[in-house]
Amino acid sequence: MLHRWILPLLLYVIYNLLRLTWRIRVVESEKFSQARKEKRRMIYAHWHGSIPGVLYLLKPYNVVTMISGSKDGTLVDTIARWLGGKTVRGSSTRGGATALKGILRLANEGYNPGIAIDGPKGPRGKVKPGVLEISRVLGAEIHPLTVTCNRAWVFEKAWDKTFLPKPFAKVVVYWGDPAFTVGRNDDPRDPKLADRLEVAMANAEQHVRNLIAAP
Repeated sequence: MLHRWILPLLLYVIYNLLRLTWRIRVVESEKFSQARKEKRRMIYAHWHGSIPGVLYLLKPYNVVTMISGSKDGTLVDTIARWLGGKTVRGSSTRGGATALKGILRLANEGYNPGIAIDGPKGPRGKVKPGVLEISRVLGAEIHPLTVTCNRAWVFEKAWDKTFLPKPFAKVVVYWGDPAFTVGRNDDPRDPKLADRLEVAMANAEQHVRNLIAAP
């Protein structure tokens, strides 16, 4: 009972109180804004450790996200749904096929998949094939989603070094240009595709760091 309702409610309240103090700036690249305007199929690719910094964007950006079927995943799933996001349960290590079907179904209903591309267990910063397979099946552009802040708690013991912006932190979110769309005849397990997306993510991360450093 504690894990199912009381703890999620407590964390939901704390998260929203924190968020109200953040000085948030959301920046969209021109190509990203144009893709949204044209309602093109898109996938939002982000690192697993950045999840707390982007949860509040689930509803305004019409996101469906895949969340682990673990107990910790249940906690995150509850909070994500209370924030207005669509979720499916599963990961590459448990319930992957069911989760993929759910992602594809909701994408066909107009939602945009948000994928933690190095999840669920890492290694940190290394792209897994799942996002590439979803892009191939949907014919969807992969757009980097990066976030940084000037003050944060970093969970050093977590494999993904999850960070949560501190009260009154300056938070900058950047939605980047499309990295690419995986072709129907491409192999999602091709390491060249993963490398290509990692380069695109690195470029987007550099851009968001430049944005937060600017006066």
